[in-house]
Amino acid sequence: MPAATGNPDSPKSLHRRIHEVVSRIPRGRVATYGQIARLAGIARQPRLVGYALHALPAGTSVPWQRVVNAQGGISTSGGPDSVQRKLLEREGIRFDSRGRLSLDDFQWRPRSSRVPP
Repeated sequence: MPAATGNPDSPKSLHRRIHEVVSRIPRGRVATYGQIARLAGIARQPRLVGYALHALPAGTSVPWQRVVNAQGGISTSGGPDSVQRKLLEREGIRFDSRGRLSLDDFQWRPRSSRVPP
């Protein structure tokens, strides 16, 4: 049976909440998948964040590139030529020799802790 349109836990609604949180990350800052999950009210579901970002259409305005793994790395083919890395470097984010960025230096720390459903 299809989910009700107003169901805050429907996949469409969860993806929307994730996209809203990611859209708040300022230029030159990053957030982890787990951090986005917590802020979207779906703690312990960082993979859902990855699925929601992977499903974004080409040309989206959601800054998907600003979401990294808990080690400060790019999760998919994050070599020096990756699109995500290039976009982040254009925003002033620097990577070390292991291909990781410093979460201490670049992690976003929002004032508001959660996006309402």
